[in-house]
This record gives sequence, C-alpha cells and structure tokens, in this order.
Amino acid sequence: MVTRTIKYRDIFKIMDEDNLTTYYGCNQEWYMTEWQRRSGCGPTVVTNIVYYLKCMRSGSSQKLHMITKSEALLMMEGVWHHVTPTMHGIPTTKLLYDSVVNYSKSRALNIKLGFINIQGDRLLRPDFSHLLLFLDKALCNDTPIAFLNLDNGGEKQLDSWHWVTIISLEYAEDESTAHIDILDNGIIKKIDLVKWFDTTLLGGGFVSLDLLT
Repeated sequence: MVTRTIKYRDIFKIMDEDNLTTYYGCNQEWYMTEWQRRSGCGPTVVTNIVYYLKCMRSGSSQKLHMITKSEALLMMEGVWHHVTPTMHGIPTTKLLYDSVVNYSKSRALNIKLGFINIQGDRLLRPDFSHLLLFLDKALCNDTPIAFLNLDNGGEKQLDSWHWVTIISLEYAEDESTAHIDILDNGIIKKIDLVKWFDTTLLGGGFVSLDLLT
C-alpha cells in the first residue's frame, strides 16, 4: 500500500470555547446566516486549506496553538467575501478556482492552483490512475485538496453537491483499492475513493492549492 498524508493534521484542531469540544477543520454550520450554513461548504474548505498552508509555509508557531471556533469563524467570513456561493452553490472546479484567484489577489497571496475534473459520463472521465497521481503529487507537497462531490454514488459517507477537504490518501499499487481521509463538518471521515469513482453518476472534481513564498 502507498500512503500519502499532510505532515501536521493537528493544525486543523479547533476548540469550541463554549462547550470545550474539539473539532477537526471548520464547519459550515458555524456561519451566522441560514444561507451561509446551507451553501458554505466551498468557502469552508478554502478556509481549511489556506489556514493550513499559511501555518506550514510560513514556519509559523501558529501550528502549535489550537485556534478557537470564534477565530475560525472570522477566517471563514473573510474567505466568504471572495469565495461566494451562487444560488447553486459552487458546483464546478472552475468556479472555486476563479474565486480563490480573486481571494488571493485581495490578500496579496501567491497561490498556485491545479484541478482535475471527473465527468458524469464515464467515457469522458480521466483514468483512475490520473486521479491518483494528482492526489499523490499534492499530498507529497504537503497540500490538502478540495474535493467536490456532485453525487456520492455508493459511498454513503459522502454528501452530494458538497465540498470537503482531503488530508490523506492510501492506495494499492495495482489501483484495486484507494481510500482518502477527509475533513467534513468538523470530523475526519474515511472514504472509499474507488467506490465513489465507479458509482458516482454526476462526478465532481478536485482542486489543489499551494501557497508560494
């Protein structure tokens, strides 16, 4: 088995100062308005990734300090102003990609992006090996990945029409099995990537972000 993972997943630990519960990653349910809570998975994922990259690329001691839910929400609101869902959310990798470009310009950040799309039509999809290579390369570079799932197919751990944050990948060299760990709604979930790829009806996509110094 081949295993790829970000170096410091505990950066994602967030403390709810009200009930002393620890979460992994931001949760769109923390947004203040109903519309944000319903549609905010994209900006939530971007907040996760940008925060991680800032901590790791800058050598900041922030990675040794668990942030609070209120601190995380401030970052989420800042991202929302540029990574803003449409009436249909953020249903394409291009829309997320373009939004992150606008966000990075507003914050004077040098962010490098890449993406791969998984079409609903199986005949138009890239080979599974290409997807594994994309994820492997990003995680080897210590870069979490934004994952858009438009239809979960047979993978019941995923919500449809939803963005999540990938933090690790484990796969067999013959590509017969592959699993990813994701951050979703403040917890870590393990997803069968082969099952998703083989059974999703609408597909989705993946966006990698890296912060260049």
